[in-house]
Amino acid sequence: MNAKAIFEKTFGGLSREYYFREFIFGLIFVVLFFYPYYAKGMTIPPIGVILTAILSQILYPYSRFVYHSVMDFIFGNNMFVVNAFLMLILKFLMMMICWFFAIFIAPIGLLYLYYHHTKEEKKLQAEEENAQNPDEEK
Repeated sequence: MNAKAIFEKTFGGLSREYYFREFIFGLIFVVLFFYPYYAKGMTIPPIGVILTAILSQILYPYSRFVYHSVMDFIFGNNMFVVNAFLMLILKFLMMMICWFFAIFIAPIGLLYLYYHHTKEEKKLQAEEENAQNPDEEK
C-alpha cells in the first residue's frame, strides 16, 4: 500500500461537495478564533495560533463527518419538531465544538474512511474476479 492510496482513501474519502460545504462553514470559526487578537490590536497572531487554526480548518470537515455519522446512527431517520432558534443555537454550538476539537475528532473519521474505502475496494476486486471466472466454484 503506497502513501498516495492511503491519502486518497482518507483525506480524499469525502465528496468534494461535502468537504467544500463544511470547509466554508468552518471559516466562521477561523474569524471567531482570530478576532480576539485583532481586537487587542495585534496584526499577526502568534504562529502557534495560526497553525492551530489552519489544522483545525483542514480537519473540520472530517470532524463534522464523525458528528453526522454518530447522529445518524443514534437518531436514524427520525424527525424532531423543535424551536428553530433553539435548533440553530445547538447546531452552531456543535459546529463550534467540532471545529475546536477537530484535531482530536477528525482522526476517527479518517480511520473510518480508510476502513470503508478499503472494504469497498476489496469488494469490487472480488466482484471483478467473479465476473472474470464465472465457472469457478466458490
